[in-house]
Amino acid sequence: MNFVVEAKLIGAGLGTIALAGVGVGIGLIFSSFLASVAKNPSIAKTAFSYAILGFALTEAVALFALMIVFLILFTF
Repeated sequence: MNFVVEAKLIGAGLGTIALAGVGVGIGLIFSSFLASVAKNPSIAKTAFSYAILGFALTEAVALFALMIVFLILFTF
């Protein structure tokens, strides 16, 4: 293997670290949602819409990171 291929593999591996952060973020969003609904059940509908919005924005970060990883691997 040449140096360029090895560097691309290392860069792609480092790029996937963002996916671990996204997993933690999604877990925190839904654990906070469950804690808030347990304390005040009357806000469940509003809190759920905010939780889904937070999930979608956090998942977008994961998709961007995955796109960058694929660009590193399959270009040049």
